[in-house]
Amino acid sequence: MAEKKNVFSTSIGTENVVDRIVKQITDKIISGDLKPGDKLPTEPDLCQAFQVGRNSVREAIKILCAYGILYIKRAEGTFVNDKYSHKMLDPMLYGILLQGNFADDIITLRKVLDTGILHSVIHTVSPEQIQRLYKHLDTMKKLLSDAFLDFDALFQADVNFHSEITSFTKNDMLFSMYSYVDRITHPSRDHALKIILDGDEKEAFIQLHQKLITIIETKQLDEIDEVLNNHYKFWKQVV
Repeated sequence: MAEKKNVFSTSIGTENVVDRIVKQITDKIISGDLKPGDKLPTEPDLCQAFQVGRNSVREAIKILCAYGILYIKRAEGTFVNDKYSHKMLDPMLYGILLQGNFADDIITLRKVLDTGILHSVIHTVSPEQIQRLYKHLDTMKKLLSDAFLDFDALFQADVNFHSEITSFTKNDMLFSMYSYVDRITHPSRDHALKIILDGDEKEAFIQLHQKLITIIETKQLDEIDEVLNNHYKFWKQVV
């Protein structure tokens, strides 16, 4: 087997050395010069290509492994990850949290995603998928009717309902992005659900989810914006 060509052929200068090594490697993955599953050049080869010391290369590799972009196999080398890892999106989390207008931005981001998802799903949804949504709705109804309400189970049932809709797109990248945004919003949505229960808005909670099923089932594209705005009304009180 022919030896893979070293795609790193120029030095990176001296300023912010580790950051620039990280950028060089990720740029090569994005461009396709390095593909999922590919083995990186050896540490000495990287040092020579970048004209930097071993400590800088090791630190950059360590960062990219922490992000889930690379992984190390003992005695074999360093490879480009060929499987999705939630760690790949973790740096984005910190960027979002550092924004001064985080609350407004996250609602807008969630609405953009939900709008696109609903537009996609409405055109392809099957009767079997609609029935799956009704099963999630029935689960929420049952939990709300129990004498001793299991709050955590209800919250998870709500998460499962929306994740189910997203899964209908059959778009792994979109599902990963949605799951990530969903993860970021858990604390505030947890609070919003408590407001719903404390205010005896159980019926409204169910109706909001019923309306989402209805617009998907009847393909009411013109109702998406209004339904989503109503669906976020308790959440907006929190954020």
